[in-house]
Amino acid sequence: MTKTIALALVATTALSTGAFAQDITEFRIGILGGENAQDRMNSYQCLADYTTEALGVETKLFAPADYNGVIQGLLGGTIDMAWLGASAYAATYLQDPEAVEPVLIKVNVDGSVGYHSIGFARADSGVASLDDMEGKVFGFGDPNSTSGYLIPSIEIPQYKDGVTMESGDYFGEVKFTGGHEQTIVAVANGDIDGGVTWADGQGNWEDGYNSGALRKAVDAGLIDMNNLVQIWKSKVIPEGPVVLRKALPADVRATMTELVDGLHERDEECAYGVAAGETLGFQPVTHDMYVSIVEARKSKIDG
Repeated sequence: MTKTIALALVATTALSTGAFAQDITEFRIGILGGENAQDRMNSYQCLADYTTEALGVETKLFAPADYNGVIQGLLGGTIDMAWLGASAYAATYLQDPEAVEPVLIKVNVDGSVGYHSIGFARADSGVASLDDMEGKVFGFGDPNSTSGYLIPSIEIPQYKDGVTMESGDYFGEVKFTGGHEQTIVAVANGDIDGGVTWADGQGNWEDGYNSGALRKAVDAGLIDMNNLVQIWKSKVIPEGPVVLRKALPADVRATMTELVDGLHERDEECAYGVAAGETLGFQPVTHDMYVSIVEARKSKIDG
């Protein structure tokens, strides 16, 4: 189905306000951490408005303090839709494979659907690589973040012999900051020596790349990228999926998939806020994209 047709369907649906009222009384969108709650809510308000128009019911936004709040909301049925990171999706899937369905994935400006975990430090800190981080404080965002913990916790110990994620082994201390924005601010302020966050790795460093937590921090005026330096970059990670609860009525799931799929064409500014930066929009995705992340997540749990 083309996005043009999808948008036409959404517009038609919007004309029959209340068409879904017999199935649902409200629609609840969860917003994963990455920046402060108010900024997250502001970025998603346009999507909430379009959702209310399309479904004919009130749309509520939820921005829990941590990733697990969104995960548990999806599992418990108090959140209907969210854009998850790959690891957060894996966590949800491992707890209940029938809870949610991945439907869409963000597309970068070059047409790719991956991103990176980016290690960074202050430019004036003397830290230029992981070699310089020995004995220093390394910050991670959230235990359920793909780029903020899962992938770097697997790949960084492979950097060289002796590197582990245990405080006092190689790094002087390994600590969780609570989220991407907190990590970025902590490094920028000199509270920690280095940290990891996410970015598509495209475009210019000075802009915080084209999309990701660094780009959002630049947009918010929190940091000047010239004061930071990249010290590590992961292999490509699949972008996380937009998921919908499987228990939702099929017509609701179809309408919301079409709405988000066509969001970039309908309102580029809204898509920029929802996708954390520049994007070509979203395209369909299935569980198969995340099998490797599910296995990586299992290995950390089993380990």
